[in-house]
Amino acid sequence: MVDLKLVIGSKNTSSWSLRPWLALKHAGASFEEIVIPLDRPDTKAEIARHSPSGRVPVLRHGQAKIWDSLAICEYVAEMFPKARLWPADRGHRAHARSIAAEMHGGFAAMRAALPMNIRLRRPAGALDAATQAEIDRVIAIWRECRTKHNRVGPYLFGTFSIADAMYAPVATRFRTYEIALEGAPAAYVETMAAMAAMQEWAAAAALEPS
Repeated sequence: MVDLKLVIGSKNTSSWSLRPWLALKHAGASFEEIVIPLDRPDTKAEIARHSPSGRVPVLRHGQAKIWDSLAICEYVAEMFPKARLWPADRGHRAHARSIAAEMHGGFAAMRAALPMNIRLRRPAGALDAATQAEIDRVIAIWRECRTKHNRVGPYLFGTFSIADAMYAPVATRFRTYEIALEGAPAAYVETMAAMAAMQEWAAAAALEPS
């Protein structure tokens, strides 16, 4: 039996937790899920029991601890190679890693202006230039990937990959704040929302205390 424990934050708002959770689900991994509610008086102390960085998510595998979303996804990809969490083609794999890293390290304005809140539905209203530029960049990434790989399947590189896991929280944000989309980016958001794992996550988020 694989001894995997994933420590995550509240499903309604913890975008970083969603990413490796999706990777594990796609891999068909058996894992224990430990949810720590965020924004509580004891949240910091509870997270510190599991995470050397004081943040979630954290993957525990025996004595190993991995406490970064993208690092966890890479670890899962190595553990479960048959899940093909990166594209098989070297060029496509490099592209997928590039856009995953871009999401991992960027888009600060969009994160601040449009925080993940799966239960919420509220038009974003007027956005500042920095946030709009980052939204436009995400849309451009999605359009490029879907144009290149639309014949293979409905995900960014045809089949589901870590790149999709990294952009999944953005897809929820665009639904939450009713960001205007059309064509391939709009279809991609619907594809992500229709995933069984995303629906499972959203159903759990709906049951969390407000």
